Amino acid sequence: MEINMSSLLFTPLTINGTEFKNRIAMSPMCMHSADEQGNVTDFHLVHYGARALGGAALIFPETCAVQENGQIGPGDLGIWKDSHVAGLSRLTDVIHKMGAKAGVQIGHAGRQVGYANLRAVAPSAIPFTNESRVPEALTVSEIAEVVSAFGAAAIRARKAGFDVIEIHTAHGYLLNEFLSPLANQREDQYGGNHENRYRIVREVIDAVRAEWKGPLFVRISSTDYKEGGNTPEDFLTYGRWMKEQGVDLIDCSSGGIAMIPVNTYPNYQVPAAELLRKNLAIKTGAVGLIETGRQAEEILQNGRADLVLIGREFLKDPFWPRTAADNLLEAIPVPPQYTRYGSVWQRPLPKLPAAPLEQTVDR
Repeated sequence: MEINMSSLLFTPLTINGTEFKNRIAMSPMCMHSADEQGNVTDFHLVHYGARALGGAALIFPETCAVQENGQIGPGDLGIWKDSHVAGLSRLTDVIHKMGAKAGVQIGHAGRQVGYANLRAVAPSAIPFTNESRVPEALTVSEIAEVVSAFGAAAIRARKAGFDVIEIHTAHGYLLNEFLSPLANQREDQYGGNHENRYRIVREVIDAVRAEWKGPLFVRISSTDYKEGGNTPEDFLTYGRWMKEQGVDLIDCSSGGIAMIPVNTYPNYQVPAAELLRKNLAIKTGAVGLIETGRQAEEILQNGRADLVLIGREFLKDPFWPRTAADNLLEAIPVPPQYTRYGSVWQRPLPKLPAAPLEQTVDR
Protein backbone atom coordinates (compact mmCIF):
# COMPACT_ATOMS: atom_id res chain seq x y z
CA MET A 1 0.00 0.00 0.00
CA GLU A 2 1.32 3.44 -0.88
CA ILE A 3 1.42 5.74 2.13
CA ASN A 4 1.03 9.50 1.74
CA MET A 5 3.39 11.33 4.08
CA SER A 6 2.99 14.79 2.58
CA SER A 7 -0.60 15.79 3.27
CA LEU A 8 -0.96 19.33 4.52
CA LEU A 9 -3.97 18.33 6.60
CA PHE A 10 -1.73 16.61 9.12
CA THR A 11 1.13 19.08 9.20
CA PRO A 12 1.44 21.52 12.12
CA LEU A 13 0.18 25.09 11.83
CA THR A 14 1.42 27.99 13.95
CA ILE A 15 -0.85 30.97 14.53
CA ASN A 16 0.34 33.91 16.63
CA GLY A 17 2.87 31.79 18.48
CA THR A 18 0.55 28.86 19.16
CA GLU A 19 1.25 25.59 17.37
CA PHE A 20 -1.60 23.33 16.31
CA LYS A 21 -0.65 19.72 15.61
CA ASN A 22 -2.67 19.59 12.38
CA ARG A 23 -5.07 21.73 10.33
CA ILE A 24 -8.32 20.24 11.68
CA ALA A 25 -10.67 22.10 14.02
CA MET A 26 -14.07 21.18 15.38
CA SER A 27 -16.52 23.91 14.41
CA PRO A 28 -18.78 25.47 17.10
CA MET A 29 -22.22 23.86 17.10
CA CYS A 30 -25.08 24.46 19.53
CA MET A 31 -25.62 21.53 21.89
CA HIS A 32 -28.09 23.25 24.30
CA SER A 33 -26.85 21.06 27.15
CA ALA A 34 -25.69 23.57 29.77
CA ASP A 35 -27.52 23.89 33.07
CA GLU A 36 -30.06 26.64 33.72
CA GLN A 37 -27.28 29.08 34.62
CA GLY A 38 -25.26 28.44 31.45
CA ASN A 39 -22.67 26.25 33.16
CA VAL A 40 -20.71 23.33 31.69
CA THR A 41 -22.18 19.88 32.37
CA ASP A 42 -20.80 16.35 32.12
CA PHE A 43 -22.16 16.19 28.58
CA HIS A 44 -19.69 18.83 27.44
CA LEU A 45 -16.74 17.07 29.05
CA VAL A 46 -17.57 13.79 27.33
CA HIS A 47 -18.67 15.26 23.99
CA TYR A 48 -15.75 17.62 23.42
CA GLY A 49 -13.22 15.41 25.16
CA ALA A 50 -14.05 12.59 22.74
CA ARG A 51 -13.39 14.81 19.71
CA ALA A 52 -10.11 15.96 21.22
CA LEU A 53 -9.10 12.33 21.74
CA GLY A 54 -10.20 11.71 18.17
CA GLY A 55 -7.34 13.76 16.80
CA ALA A 56 -8.55 17.33 16.16
CA ALA A 57 -5.96 20.02 16.74
CA LEU A 58 -8.51 22.58 17.97
CA ILE A 59 -11.88 22.10 19.64
CA PHE A 60 -14.49 24.85 19.69
CA PRO A 61 -17.43 24.28 22.03
CA GLU A 62 -20.70 25.99 21.16
CA THR A 63 -20.97 29.79 21.32
CA CYS A 64 -20.58 31.18 24.83
CA ALA A 65 -22.95 34.09 25.41
CA VAL A 66 -21.36 37.33 26.63
CA GLN A 67 -24.62 38.56 28.16
CA GLU A 68 -27.53 36.60 29.60
CA ASN A 69 -29.85 37.79 26.82
CA GLY A 70 -27.21 36.78 24.30
CA GLN A 71 -28.10 33.09 24.49
CA ILE A 72 -29.20 31.55 21.21
CA GLY A 73 -31.42 29.07 23.03
CA PRO A 74 -32.07 27.21 26.29
CA GLY A 75 -29.08 25.27 27.52
CA ASP A 76 -26.48 27.49 25.87
CA LEU A 77 -23.11 27.92 27.55
CA GLY A 78 -22.39 31.26 29.16
CA ILE A 79 -19.35 33.39 29.76
CA TRP A 80 -21.18 36.46 31.03
CA LYS A 81 -20.33 35.99 34.71
CA ASP A 82 -17.33 34.92 36.74
CA SER A 83 -19.05 31.80 38.08
CA HIS A 84 -18.87 30.29 34.58
CA VAL A 85 -15.06 30.15 34.72
CA ALA A 86 -14.82 27.06 36.95
CA GLY A 87 -16.83 24.88 34.58
CA LEU A 88 -15.10 26.23 31.50
CA SER A 89 -11.76 25.49 33.17
CA ARG A 90 -12.81 21.88 33.68
CA LEU A 91 -13.65 21.72 29.98
CA THR A 92 -10.36 23.18 28.77
CA ASP A 93 -8.50 20.83 31.11
CA VAL A 94 -10.19 17.79 29.56
CA ILE A 95 -9.58 19.03 26.01
CA HIS A 96 -5.91 19.65 26.78
CA LYS A 97 -5.45 16.27 28.44
CA MET A 98 -6.95 14.59 25.37
CA GLY A 99 -4.34 16.28 23.15
CA ALA A 100 -6.05 19.30 21.57
CA LYS A 101 -6.11 23.07 21.94
CA ALA A 102 -9.28 24.65 23.28
CA GLY A 103 -11.02 27.52 21.52
CA VAL A 104 -13.96 29.59 22.69
CA GLN A 105 -16.40 31.37 20.40
CA ILE A 106 -17.91 34.37 22.16
CA GLY A 107 -21.06 35.98 20.84
CA HIS A 108 -24.47 37.55 21.38
CA ALA A 109 -27.69 36.28 19.82
CA GLY A 110 -29.22 39.75 19.42
CA ARG A 111 -32.77 39.59 18.07
CA GLN A 112 -32.54 35.79 17.94
CA VAL A 113 -32.32 35.31 21.70
CA GLY A 114 -33.94 31.98 22.51
CA TYR A 115 -35.74 32.97 25.72
CA ALA A 116 -39.15 34.66 25.58
CA ASN A 117 -38.57 36.28 28.98
CA LEU A 118 -35.28 37.89 28.00
CA ARG A 119 -35.00 41.16 26.12
CA ALA A 120 -34.36 40.86 22.39
CA VAL A 121 -32.04 43.58 21.10
CA ALA A 122 -30.71 44.56 17.68
CA PRO A 123 -29.23 47.53 15.84
CA SER A 124 -32.73 48.41 14.59
CA ALA A 125 -36.24 47.38 15.57
CA ILE A 126 -36.53 44.91 12.68
CA PRO A 127 -37.80 41.38 13.43
CA PHE A 128 -36.02 38.33 12.03
CA THR A 129 -39.24 37.12 10.36
CA ASN A 130 -42.81 38.40 10.21
CA GLU A 131 -43.64 35.95 12.99
CA SER A 132 -40.71 36.95 15.22
CA ARG A 133 -41.03 39.50 18.00
CA VAL A 134 -39.79 42.99 17.28
CA PRO A 135 -36.45 43.59 19.01
CA GLU A 136 -35.51 46.80 20.78
CA ALA A 137 -32.92 48.96 19.06
CA LEU A 138 -29.85 49.33 21.25
CA THR A 139 -28.99 52.80 22.47
CA VAL A 140 -25.43 54.06 22.11
CA SER A 141 -24.82 53.52 25.83
CA GLU A 142 -26.18 49.98 25.58
CA ILE A 143 -23.85 49.29 22.65
CA ALA A 144 -20.97 50.30 24.93
CA GLU A 145 -22.22 47.77 27.49
CA VAL A 146 -22.19 45.03 24.85
CA VAL A 147 -18.64 45.95 23.87
CA SER A 148 -17.57 45.84 27.53
CA ALA A 149 -19.22 42.43 27.89
CA PHE A 150 -17.04 41.05 25.07
CA GLY A 151 -13.94 42.43 26.79
CA ALA A 152 -14.97 40.86 30.10
CA ALA A 153 -15.59 37.56 28.31
CA ALA A 154 -12.02 37.67 27.00
CA ILE A 155 -10.72 37.98 30.56
CA ARG A 156 -12.79 34.97 31.64
CA ALA A 157 -11.62 33.00 28.61
CA ARG A 158 -8.01 33.65 29.61
CA LYS A 159 -8.69 32.58 33.21
CA ALA A 160 -10.43 29.43 31.97
CA GLY A 161 -7.36 28.37 30.00
CA PHE A 162 -8.58 28.70 26.42
CA ASP A 163 -5.96 28.86 23.67
CA VAL A 164 -8.02 30.67 21.00
CA ILE A 165 -10.84 33.21 21.05
CA GLU A 166 -13.22 33.51 18.11
CA ILE A 167 -15.59 36.49 17.92
CA HIS A 168 -18.93 35.47 16.42
CA THR A 169 -20.01 38.02 13.79
CA ALA A 170 -22.01 35.54 11.69
CA HIS A 171 -25.30 33.67 11.26
CA GLY A 172 -27.71 36.51 11.89
CA TYR A 173 -26.70 37.20 15.47
CA LEU A 174 -26.04 40.62 16.98
CA LEU A 175 -22.70 41.61 15.41
CA ASN A 176 -23.81 40.21 12.06
CA GLU A 177 -27.00 42.27 12.39
CA PHE A 178 -24.91 45.43 12.73
CA LEU A 179 -22.77 44.51 9.70
CA SER A 180 -25.73 43.76 7.42
CA PRO A 181 -27.75 46.56 5.83
CA LEU A 182 -30.70 44.16 5.87
CA ALA A 183 -30.88 44.38 9.67
CA ASN A 184 -29.15 47.70 10.36
CA GLN A 185 -31.07 50.80 9.39
CA ARG A 186 -29.61 53.11 12.03
CA GLU A 187 -28.96 56.76 11.20
CA ASP A 188 -26.27 57.37 13.82
CA GLN A 189 -22.57 56.46 13.93
CA TYR A 190 -23.43 52.73 14.02
CA GLY A 191 -25.43 52.65 10.78
CA GLY A 192 -25.22 53.61 7.15
CA ASN A 193 -21.92 53.07 5.36
CA HIS A 194 -19.44 50.21 5.79
CA GLU A 195 -17.35 52.08 8.35
CA ASN A 196 -20.32 52.85 10.58
CA ARG A 197 -21.83 49.36 10.36
CA TYR A 198 -18.42 47.93 11.25
CA ARG A 199 -17.96 50.29 14.19
CA ILE A 200 -19.27 47.94 16.90
CA VAL A 201 -17.15 45.09 15.50
CA ARG A 202 -14.11 47.38 15.58
CA GLU A 203 -14.84 48.27 19.20
CA VAL A 204 -15.40 44.62 20.16
CA ILE A 205 -12.13 43.50 18.53
CA ASP A 206 -10.25 46.29 20.31
CA ALA A 207 -11.87 45.37 23.65
CA VAL A 208 -10.98 41.71 23.23
CA ARG A 209 -7.45 42.41 21.99
CA ALA A 210 -6.83 44.61 25.04
CA GLU A 211 -7.34 41.53 27.22
CA TRP A 212 -6.19 38.73 24.91
CA LYS A 213 -2.76 38.31 23.34
CA GLY A 214 -3.22 34.82 21.87
CA PRO A 215 -4.71 33.69 18.55
CA LEU A 216 -7.82 35.69 17.67
CA PHE A 217 -10.30 34.47 15.07
CA VAL A 218 -13.46 36.11 13.73
CA ARG A 219 -16.29 34.09 12.22
CA ILE A 220 -18.12 35.89 9.44
CA SER A 221 -21.18 35.34 7.28
CA SER A 222 -19.46 36.09 4.00
CA THR A 223 -22.75 36.56 2.15
CA ASP A 224 -26.33 37.33 3.16
CA TYR A 225 -27.74 35.50 0.10
CA LYS A 226 -30.17 38.37 -0.46
CA GLU A 227 -30.16 41.47 -2.62
CA GLY A 228 -29.13 44.51 -0.63
CA GLY A 229 -27.14 42.43 1.86
CA ASN A 230 -23.44 41.78 2.31
CA THR A 231 -21.43 39.88 -0.31
CA PRO A 232 -17.92 38.39 -0.14
CA GLU A 233 -16.62 41.59 -1.75
CA ASP A 234 -17.93 43.59 1.23
CA PHE A 235 -15.77 41.41 3.44
CA LEU A 236 -12.69 42.43 1.53
CA THR A 237 -13.30 45.78 3.22
CA TYR A 238 -14.27 44.39 6.62
CA GLY A 239 -11.51 41.78 6.48
CA ARG A 240 -8.84 44.38 5.76
CA TRP A 241 -9.90 46.27 8.87
CA MET A 242 -9.92 43.04 10.90
CA LYS A 243 -6.36 42.29 9.82
CA GLU A 244 -5.25 45.82 10.74
CA GLN A 245 -6.74 45.30 14.20
CA GLY A 246 -4.75 42.15 14.84
CA VAL A 247 -7.19 39.41 13.89
CA ASP A 248 -5.17 36.28 13.05
CA LEU A 249 -7.72 34.23 11.10
CA ILE A 250 -11.11 34.83 9.48
CA ASP A 251 -13.46 31.85 9.72
CA CYS A 252 -15.64 32.07 6.60
CA SER A 253 -19.22 30.84 6.98
CA SER A 254 -22.34 32.38 5.41
CA GLY A 255 -26.01 33.21 5.77
CA GLY A 256 -28.33 33.50 8.74
CA ILE A 257 -29.45 37.12 8.50
CA ALA A 258 -32.65 36.20 6.64
CA MET A 259 -34.78 33.10 6.08
CA ILE A 260 -33.39 32.31 2.64
CA PRO A 261 -33.14 28.80 1.12
CA VAL A 262 -29.47 28.13 0.43
CA ASN A 263 -28.23 25.71 -2.20
CA THR A 264 -25.57 23.76 -0.31
CA TYR A 265 -23.02 21.35 -1.73
CA PRO A 266 -19.56 20.10 -0.69
CA ASN A 267 -17.16 23.00 -0.07
CA TYR A 268 -19.85 25.55 -0.96
CA GLN A 269 -18.46 28.20 1.40
CA VAL A 270 -14.79 27.69 0.53
CA PRO A 271 -14.64 30.39 -2.23
CA ALA A 272 -15.09 33.11 0.39
CA ALA A 273 -12.14 31.79 2.41
CA GLU A 274 -10.09 31.67 -0.77
CA LEU A 275 -11.07 35.21 -1.78
CA LEU A 276 -10.04 36.75 1.54
CA ARG A 277 -6.88 34.69 1.88
CA LYS A 278 -5.58 35.60 -1.57
CA ASN A 279 -6.57 39.26 -1.56
CA LEU A 280 -5.81 40.19 2.04
CA ALA A 281 -2.90 37.85 2.83
CA ILE A 282 -4.64 36.77 6.04
CA LYS A 283 -5.16 33.25 7.32
CA THR A 284 -8.65 31.87 6.75
CA GLY A 285 -10.72 28.94 7.93
CA ALA A 286 -12.96 26.96 5.58
CA VAL A 287 -16.28 25.43 6.62
CA GLY A 288 -19.32 23.94 4.93
CA LEU A 289 -19.94 20.29 4.02
CA ILE A 290 -16.29 19.32 4.21
CA GLU A 291 -16.83 15.60 4.54
CA THR A 292 -13.66 13.76 3.50
CA GLY A 293 -9.94 14.00 3.91
CA ARG A 294 -9.48 14.50 0.19
CA GLN A 295 -11.83 17.49 0.21
CA ALA A 296 -9.93 19.04 3.11
CA GLU A 297 -6.58 18.35 1.48
CA GLU A 298 -7.64 19.96 -1.81
CA ILE A 299 -8.58 23.14 0.06
CA LEU A 300 -5.19 23.32 1.72
CA GLN A 301 -3.06 22.22 -1.23
CA ASN A 302 -4.63 24.86 -3.48
CA GLY A 303 -4.12 27.63 -0.97
CA ARG A 304 -7.83 28.23 -0.44
CA ALA A 305 -7.62 28.24 3.38
CA ASP A 306 -5.21 27.49 6.22
CA LEU A 307 -7.54 25.58 8.53
CA VAL A 308 -10.56 23.35 7.95
CA LEU A 309 -13.40 23.44 10.45
CA ILE A 310 -15.47 20.28 10.57
CA GLY A 311 -19.04 20.40 11.84
CA ARG A 312 -21.65 17.70 11.24
CA GLU A 313 -19.10 15.07 10.29
CA PHE A 314 -17.64 15.41 13.79
CA LEU A 315 -21.07 14.72 15.28
CA LYS A 316 -21.27 11.49 13.32
CA ASP A 317 -17.65 10.49 13.83
CA PRO A 318 -15.62 11.69 16.85
CA PHE A 319 -12.54 10.21 15.16
CA TRP A 320 -13.03 12.03 11.87
CA PRO A 321 -9.32 12.91 11.64
CA ARG A 322 -8.47 9.21 11.61
CA THR A 323 -11.15 8.60 8.98
CA ALA A 324 -9.67 11.46 6.95
CA ALA A 325 -6.21 9.93 7.31
CA ASP A 326 -7.51 6.66 5.85
CA ASN A 327 -8.97 8.60 2.96
CA LEU A 328 -5.57 10.19 2.32
CA LEU A 329 -3.58 7.00 3.00
CA GLU A 330 -1.82 8.95 5.72
CA ALA A 331 -0.20 7.46 8.82
CA ILE A 332 -1.13 9.34 12.01
CA PRO A 333 -0.64 8.59 15.71
CA VAL A 334 -3.20 6.43 17.49
CA PRO A 335 -4.03 6.88 21.21
CA PRO A 336 -1.96 4.19 22.95
CA GLN A 337 -5.01 2.92 24.82
CA TYR A 338 -6.53 2.00 21.45
CA THR A 339 -3.59 -0.12 20.33
CA ARG A 340 -3.08 -3.79 21.11
CA TYR A 341 -0.31 -2.97 23.57
CA GLY A 342 -1.85 0.12 25.09
CA SER A 343 -0.94 1.11 28.64
CA VAL A 344 -4.47 0.99 30.04
CA TRP A 345 -3.23 -0.84 33.14
CA GLN A 346 -0.05 1.25 33.36
CA ARG A 347 2.07 -1.84 32.79
CA PRO A 348 5.35 -1.63 30.87
CA LEU A 349 4.93 -2.04 27.14
CA PRO A 350 6.64 -5.09 25.66
CA LYS A 351 9.57 -4.44 23.37
CA LEU A 352 8.36 -5.17 19.88
CA PRO A 353 10.06 -5.17 16.52
CA ALA A 354 9.26 -2.16 14.34
CA ALA A 355 6.03 -2.74 12.43
CA PRO A 356 5.76 -2.12 8.70
CA LEU A 357 4.50 1.40 8.12
CA GLU A 358 1.23 0.29 6.58
CA GLN A 359 0.28 -1.43 9.85
CA THR A 360 0.22 1.94 11.61
CA VAL A 361 -2.49 3.26 9.32
CA ASP A 362 -5.79 3.53 11.15
CA ARG A 363 -8.51 1.67 9.29
